[in-house]
Amino acid sequence: MSVAVPLHGGDSSIAEARHLAVDFLTRARTDENVAVSDRAMDITQLVVSELVTNACKYAPGPMRMELRIDEDTVAVTVRDSATTRPVVRSEDPLRIGGHGLEIVMAVARAFAVHPEPAGKRVTAHIALNG
Repeated sequence: MSVAVPLHGGDSSIAEARHLAVDFLTRARTDENVAVSDRAMDITQLVVSELVTNACKYAPGPMRMELRIDEDTVAVTVRDSATTRPVVRSEDPLRIGGHGLEIVMAVARAFAVHPEPAGKRVTAHIALNG
């Protein structure tokens, strides 16, 4: 089960992406009988928000979000036009903001960045039964 949607950037894309993720996981539960915990639903929304926010903030041009059920995880992939890889900043509890990627890496089962000819692909896998 998978879905891919273009996002146009801007703050409305972040909310749109979260709603799409909830709809996708709800359909997985009801239509495909996939066991999706409430925690997985919440974490997926958080990860989607962070990845789409980063793409909106740092990548000019179009982006695309893909959601895919892979056995016991949901893979959240955001493709954007920036070639620069995201960087996790060093730990600093006094820093305000800039913790999104740290959070994603803490809650995701796996995280990867893959360069593409016209940008990059960022993927996080979230456990469905978590």
